[in-house]
Amino acid sequence: QVQLVESGGGSVQAGGSLRLSCVASGATTSGLCMGWFRQAPGKEREGVAIIRNDGSTTYTDSVKGRFNISKDNAKNTLYLQMFSLKPEDSAMYYCAAPSPGSVCYGPFSLFAMLSKYWGQGTQVTVSS
Repeated sequence: QVQLVESGGGSVQAGGSLRLSCVASGATTSGLCMGWFRQAPGKEREGVAIIRNDGSTTYTDSVKGRFNISKDNAKNTLYLQMFSLKPEDSAMYYCAAPSPGSVCYGPFSLFAMLSKYWGQGTQVTVSS
């Protein structure tokens, strides 16, 4: 059973930075494509970034140039480095992963449907 545990959230002022981490157990991240999603109160869940086994990445338009997704397979950890944070980035952030060997191309909605494993979330709050 794969488990994902996020950390690194917190409260920052606009323009600040945070790095979120997601540690995987029960599977090696080298065999997983993984992603970050977020959900703000009263809003739908939104895909933020995906990283595939070939290293390719996808970002939602609102975070391009500000966020960077990466994996450290030696540490079995997924990261989301966030720069130039804005109040609209405030949300609960979740990491997610489909079963090992899944094909991970396509829209965020498909990735979410395929994702069998989700973390418990870490809160990011950006004040203006």
